[in-house]
Amino acid sequence: MTHKAWWKESVVYQIYPRSFNDSNGDGVGDIKGIIEKLDYLKNLGIDVIWLSPVYQSPNDDNGYDISDYQAIMDEFGTMEDWEELLAQMHQRDMKLIMDLVVNHSSDEHKWFQESRKSKDNPYRDYYIWRPGKDGKEPNNWESTFSGSAWQYDETTDEYFLHLFSKKQPDLNWENPKLRQEVYKMMKWWLDKGVDGFRMDVINFISKVPGLPDAPNPEGKKYVGGGQYFIDGPRIHEFFAEMNQEVLSQYDIMTVGEMPGVNVEEAKKYTNPERKELQMVFQFEHMDLDSGANGKWDLKPLDLRDLKESISRWQTGLHGVGWNSLYLNNHDQPRMVSRFGNDKEYRVVSAKMLGTFLHMLQGTPYVYQGEEIGMTNVQFNSIEDYKDIEILNMYKEKVVEGGADPAKVMESIYVKGRDNARTPFQWDSSENAGFTTGEPWLKVNPNFKEVNAEQAVLDEDSIYHYYRQLIQLRKTHPIIVYGEYQLILPEDKQIYAYTRSFEGEKLLVVTNFSEEQVSFELPNDVAFDAKEVLISNYPVSGIDDFRAFTLKPYEARVYKGV
Repeated sequence: MTHKAWWKESVVYQIYPRSFNDSNGDGVGDIKGIIEKLDYLKNLGIDVIWLSPVYQSPNDDNGYDISDYQAIMDEFGTMEDWEELLAQMHQRDMKLIMDLVVNHSSDEHKWFQESRKSKDNPYRDYYIWRPGKDGKEPNNWESTFSGSAWQYDETTDEYFLHLFSKKQPDLNWENPKLRQEVYKMMKWWLDKGVDGFRMDVINFISKVPGLPDAPNPEGKKYVGGGQYFIDGPRIHEFFAEMNQEVLSQYDIMTVGEMPGVNVEEAKKYTNPERKELQMVFQFEHMDLDSGANGKWDLKPLDLRDLKESISRWQTGLHGVGWNSLYLNNHDQPRMVSRFGNDKEYRVVSAKMLGTFLHMLQGTPYVYQGEEIGMTNVQFNSIEDYKDIEILNMYKEKVVEGGADPAKVMESIYVKGRDNARTPFQWDSSENAGFTTGEPWLKVNPNFKEVNAEQAVLDEDSIYHYYRQLIQLRKTHPIIVYGEYQLILPEDKQIYAYTRSFEGEKLLVVTNFSEEQVSFELPNDVAFDAKEVLISNYPVSGIDDFRAFTLKPYEARVYKGV
């Protein structure tokens, strides 16, 4: 039985507000700037906007460090502006999901200000405090942003846990009072009319009691402690409680960002019978081009690894839970630079990647600029970068560790988060039409060739191709609900798969290489093509649909039985 739902049939667009559109010339994108561009997004076919944090924040991690969950950051505007944005979106039949960041708050949040005052303060247990051990931190965990995950606080002679920046202390979900505060805040936003939440690193909220040291065979100063806080012991209990007290009361969309989650856990999180969440963001396919030493250790992607990973999620969640589909976001490099070819084949490879993704089962997420083929950037100096993760890593490796700066910069060019955060390229005027002032982060110099104005005018652009992809999804239920089957698992250049639903079939063939490739459908794949739904190169007829010759980065979708 296929359970239909609006959030399965939607296409989501992620806005990173700081970089989207600046309405007042201060160099920072803002809420009024988003309102100005709603018709652009409606024209693209977007149903839902996921808005990265706009809450009050000292901005240590670009808004993911929240000092007041019920106020708007001054740089972004006012609560009245936000209410106007919601009203304007709802008038256009678009929905808004907000970022829920409750694994941690800012150290400037009033809860933490109270918590650090004394060990018997009523807010003390809203955070995770521990005494030192042998004159050092309570354990050997490493922060995601380098260094220790613990910060010493002189006032009470104890350390607090911060899995991210030291200005992002972790909230203590073991405390029922804290959980009730979070649920109350969620209801406040839902009662204002938001249509759901994207939940930041939400599978980190349950920590293993005792917070033990992580295994450290190489004797490093700090090591990742993920096994003690990823999908922790009480996580499903917390979600069941959140669902019962908040989520089940509203017709909303929920997606949990869950680093390190596997298919079996994701089934539990997203199975509607368990009443937890609707879908998860998993990162497995985002780690396939990382070497043994993590994200900055670059290695080429083997397409067979991508097939194995995507297929396991497609088949594992089918009929049980639901996938979210993405190839880039505010934390990941630009997909056309990473998985395509952002030079000679920028347009066709961006279209191919869009086709590959939008024809899978799940809810597709378009990250701002993806629909016009925005690319990674290469700033000459580390001084031009703003991201805390990049700056901390550079300091640790180059300044303190003596690594070759050129080699470290190469990793930043490929994997740095600022690749996704350069201002949106609206037109070919100064600062790409993003701002009349000095942009908070430099604009990618290729904005004269790559911009929305040009893309909207050119009927053969990536933008119009995405409009077709989104429209196809709205007119062919098979794209949303069809069952997935991989073809040619061992091919290093072709990614092909079928979708089947209610007697219909789709055949999706994509060439992930810059070479012309020929192949034949295996005999055990039954498919009778009736029409070409979409292709990123001109296609003449479908006479012989079992033998294919695909041009570089070519993508085709056939519909048949």
